[in-house]
Amino acid sequence: MIKNLILVLRPYQWVKNLFVFLPLFFGGKLMSFGCLFEECIVFASFCLMASAVYCFNDICDIKSDRLHPRKKNRPIASGIISVSKAYILMIICVFLSYMLIFSFRQYKVGTIISFYLLMNILYCLYLKRIAIIDVFIISLGFVFRVLVGGLAIDVALSHWIIMMTFLLSLFLALAKRRDDVLIFEKKGEVTRKNVDKYNLIFLNQSISIIASVTIVCYVMYTLSEEVIDRVGNKYLYATSIFVLLGLIRYLQLTLVDDKSGSPTDILLYDRFIQACVFGWFVSFFIILYL
Repeated sequence: MIKNLILVLRPYQWVKNLFVFLPLFFGGKLMSFGCLFEECIVFASFCLMASAVYCFNDICDIKSDRLHPRKKNRPIASGIISVSKAYILMIICVFLSYMLIFSFRQYKVGTIISFYLLMNILYCLYLKRIAIIDVFIISLGFVFRVLVGGLAIDVALSHWIIMMTFLLSLFLALAKRRDDVLIFEKKGEVTRKNVDKYNLIFLNQSISIIASVTIVCYVMYTLSEEVIDRVGNKYLYATSIFVLLGLIRYLQLTLVDDKSGSPTDILLYDRFIQACVFGWFVSFFIILYL
């Protein structure tokens, strides 16, 4: 029972909440223990709130999940965890999230997390049925993660980090929708209510466009005089190679291998992507901190 309750919380998805730490990294405060501690508290709070959203989402999607080749094995969809227990688990996660964040007087962060919860409740109940709006809301969720990370340590966020966060998450969301369309076209299984509003041609073109805009945005960021003056290094553009390699690899996994169903799994298991992330982090760390 405990194992299945943990599966409902989807702890493996908490890797997405690492976006909370971006302001800490880009703000040059990675070596500050106090700031790192604050970010860890916010990270834990956001993980709990995200798990509450996952509980509610699985409750709302119980019928469609039973038709999905992988999601049908989820504890709620399979009937191992009852809907009533799932609601109780959701309430507990919300309570613990607020208790944690308000215990450390992060009131502004609590406000943003509340907006995140409300937005996702509306998403689960209705907005996920509206094509394009659904992926935009997912992308906004990642922007909220960055916002709370900035508020927690009083780091002013530039328009660059907001734009790149939104674009990257939109790219991943569209790639994930492509997986739903593939299942629908190959097996006739409706795994998402708005799947008929997408097709492979539209998604392939949209994914390619967003990938192109993302890399251009990142290159412009690294060449921005404002950023170069703040960082104190004109070679920031060198980190673009890892971003470009990572995006092209993800496009390969999506368009060639048809493996875009779970961005989290790709990040956790694809060595090429991991090498790109590691290379980007190390090169950026050297430029920013050494």
